[in-house]
Amino acid sequence: MKNLKVIIYALIIISNSCKNDVAEKPQDVKENNTPNIIFIYADDLGYGDLSAYGATEINTPNMDMLAIGGVMFTNGYASSATCSPSRYALLTGTYPWRNKNAKILPGTAPLLIDTAQVTIPKMLKLKGYHTGIVGKWHLGLGDGQVNWNERIGPGPNEVGFDYSFIMAATQDRVPTVYIKNGYVENLDKNDPIEVDYDNNFEGQPTAISNPELLKMKWHHGHNNSIVNGIPRIGFMKGGESAKWKDEDMANTFLEEAQDYIKREKNNPFFLYYALQQPHVPRTPNPRFVGATSMGPRGDVIAEADWCIGEFLKTLEEEGLLENTLIILSSDNGPVLNDGYYDEAVEKLGKHTPAGKLRGGKYSLFEAGTRVPFITYWKGKISPGTSDAMVSQIDLFRSLSALVGSDMNGPDSQNLLNVFLGKSNQGRDHLILEATSRTAFRKGDWALIPPYRGGPINTEVNIEVGNSKEFQLYNLKNDIEQQNNLAQSNPEKLQEMITAFEAIRGQNYSNIQKLELK
Repeated sequence: MKNLKVIIYALIIISNSCKNDVAEKPQDVKENNTPNIIFIYADDLGYGDLSAYGATEINTPNMDMLAIGGVMFTNGYASSATCSPSRYALLTGTYPWRNKNAKILPGTAPLLIDTAQVTIPKMLKLKGYHTGIVGKWHLGLGDGQVNWNERIGPGPNEVGFDYSFIMAATQDRVPTVYIKNGYVENLDKNDPIEVDYDNNFEGQPTAISNPELLKMKWHHGHNNSIVNGIPRIGFMKGGESAKWKDEDMANTFLEEAQDYIKREKNNPFFLYYALQQPHVPRTPNPRFVGATSMGPRGDVIAEADWCIGEFLKTLEEEGLLENTLIILSSDNGPVLNDGYYDEAVEKLGKHTPAGKLRGGKYSLFEAGTRVPFITYWKGKISPGTSDAMVSQIDLFRSLSALVGSDMNGPDSQNLLNVFLGKSNQGRDHLILEATSRTAFRKGDWALIPPYRGGPINTEVNIEVGNSKEFQLYNLKNDIEQQNNLAQSNPEKLQEMITAFEAIRGQNYSNIQKLELK
């Protein structure tokens, strides 16, 4: 493993030495402004979970290949430290805190994206792209009163996707079925699906009433309906023929993604390939059990890396790799125990999912939103490592610039040159979000406003960033965020507060200003 790391970083160093200087306009875009575009979006993958980003206890050769051959961002951010808000921002170019409903959604939530709202797939459709999503959706469906036995809408197809093959929410939430273009796959109409997040259906077993049916033990919050021996969030009845097999989910989504690009290869396409790994429940296919020493969490990361490798092989075999821009990232930072006993904590060993960063999923500290972020375009992007500050929100306006569209997300910035490795001038500032709380990044500085609540989410054992005092960190000198400079540097603190409030307004804390005096 150590020898592999030496080789990887030697290649990165060589790649950096070959990196082009800043160019005002990428010349390659003039030659081809309709490349295929693919988002590969992992779920709860941490900044330190890739060997290219410093992991020594796990090997991710296929993700590393993208990092070595493309631009690996060290200051790349999801917009939120939780999933639904990040996915909303990714597709709309809008800060999630602007939408009060952009929170972690139940499986029965209504569609979060307004059908009149601009989105990346809508923008690309107008430029002749075929658009598809395969994998996790978790942005709501319908109007909140879904009949799962008829066409389900509005959904992905109504916000710009020509093709959709999704799970409604998360792997740990009901309904545990795949939905293709609005219809539940393999549904037997004589066994209709019923879903309720408040009340169980009479006679249906739960993790509380029938623990003997479990093959995976719940830790917190996952004690409702049992599907495939796994307790879920929410109650479900019926739909037996449509229920997924968890251990086959990675293969199912991979095959759908491969089939999609084979079908659409003759025209420009946009594919949002949303992996379910390493979100809970972590259910690696049997051939990946024991692939790492870290139990199911490590094994599903290895499985995800393999899926990406197989997907890239398909692009290569179809002659598409040289004409495809690939963006790889994660919806938020890492978490170990997120509801099930799966030895993620006990078998962690020396691995640090967040790298040197503090916090994780649900946190306003850096590990909540700073994630792996890689852009790759074979033969077009000059490989290298970039410390430019970029956000997934910026993909909307940047891709608009790439394809010659004037459609933009309201908070998105045009960082096309940065994403293509032609510039290192990223964002100057960025608002970050975690469970309805916001923080601010500007230059080398990070500001976390005061919030009431415990400093640690005790269920997942992650520091969430709550404090009754302002927190100010110089990330250039203190990437671990150990030294709060709010009191020792009042001028910088006021400068950051003023810049933050100019965007966010003043009603951002759950502590009244009088309490802060």
